[in-house]
This record gives sequence, C-alpha cells and structure tokens, in this order.
Amino acid sequence: MLSRVALRSVARQSAPTALVARTSTTDACGVRDEKNFPRPVRGEPGKVRLGFIPEEWFQFFHSKTGVTGPYTFGAGLVTYLLSKEIYVMEHEYYTGLSIFVMVYYATTKFGPKVASWLDKEVDQIETDLNQGRVETIKSLEEGIATEKDAQWRAQGQELLIQAKKENVLLQLEAAYRERLMNTYQEVKKRLDFQLEKAALERRFEQKHLVDWVITNVNKAITPDQEKQTLDRCIADLAAMAHK
Repeated sequence: MLSRVALRSVARQSAPTALVARTSTTDACGVRDEKNFPRPVRGEPGKVRLGFIPEEWFQFFHSKTGVTGPYTFGAGLVTYLLSKEIYVMEHEYYTGLSIFVMVYYATTKFGPKVASWLDKEVDQIETDLNQGRVETIKSLEEGIATEKDAQWRAQGQELLIQAKKENVLLQLEAAYRERLMNTYQEVKKRLDFQLEKAALERRFEQKHLVDWVITNVNKAITPDQEKQTLDRCIADLAAMAHK
C-alpha cells in the first residue's frame, strides 16, 4: 500500500512538468491528442502475497536478501514485537486471531466467487459507460462509409454525364454527316439533271441538223438524177450478180 502511495505521489509531482509542453488535450483540428494525453484506462489491482502484502515488497527484498528474505524479515519482526512485549497478546489478541481465521476462511471460501461477481459488475458498468462512446464511433464510421459511398456515386454521375456528352457529340457528328450526304446527293441530282439536259439538247440539235441536211439533200436531187442513180445502182447489182 505504501509503495502505491509513493508511486502516486511521484506521478503527481511529475504531472505539472509533463503538462508544461501541452496544456490542451486536442490539436488544431479538434482531434484528441492520444500521444500526449492518452485516454484513462481502468486500473487493475496489483499482485499480493499472503492475501494483503504487495508483490513489490517481496521484489524489493528479493534483490537484496533472496527468496526467503521477506519471510525471514516478517518472522523476525513478529518475534521481536512479541519478545519485547511491544505487541502484547492479551485477551483481545485471541479474539482478533479468531476473527482473522474466520475472515481468512471466508475469503478463501467465498472470495473467488465474490471477486468474479464484482469483476462482472465492474465490467458491466464500464461497458455501460463506454456504450455511448462506442455507439457514437459506430455512427461516425457509418457516416464516413455513407459519405464515401456518396462520393463514389458522385464520381459515377460525372462519368455518366461525360458519356452523355460524348453521346450528344456523336449524334451531332452523325447529323452533320447525314446533312453532308443529303447536300452531296442534291448537288449530284442537279448536276445529273444539267448533264442530261445538255445531252438531250445535243441529241435534238443533231437530229434536227440531220433532218435538215436530209431534207435539203432530197430537195436538191432532181427526178433525172434520181433515175440515173437508180439505173446505175441496178447496173452495179447486175454486174455483181454475174461475177
């Protein structure tokens, strides 16, 4: 017990020097500084021997007197107190001894069960106290997951908008090419029409010229010339027949 008090006093004396560097438990972003100001942890009782003597006392003697040192010191101290009648064994001594035996028996008999029950109660109280913090952390983690999912969906929307823009550009390109094809076809139709018109006019001119030439030639031939030509042709045919 004295060792624990000494350790606590040393910790209290060193605490102000440790707080000189940092006096705030949070940083600039409002997040707790876990390094300089760790969260308090529920302390556990230290180990004891013989039911009430701290383990630190035995370790202190062990480095100087060995394993039997603490027991020798205890037995020698009790012998000294009794031999010098510093501690007088009066009638109350035996009453206290009887009470000690009963307490020791009750401790060894019911102590583990009571300790287990008390540990469960302490754990339950600690769980109840931490439940709010755990639920808050869980809700914050769910909020972070929801925010990440929303960011992912927003990125998907950006991709969708980009795809729609590309689709619109493709539609505009298709409409532009369709209009170019329509323009080409219309111009080709007009050019073909002009070509057919020019060819038709040429055919009409040639036919008219041929008809005019034939008509004029026929007018220029007299009946005598026609008769002479006809006789000449008959004669040529007869000559060709004899051959």
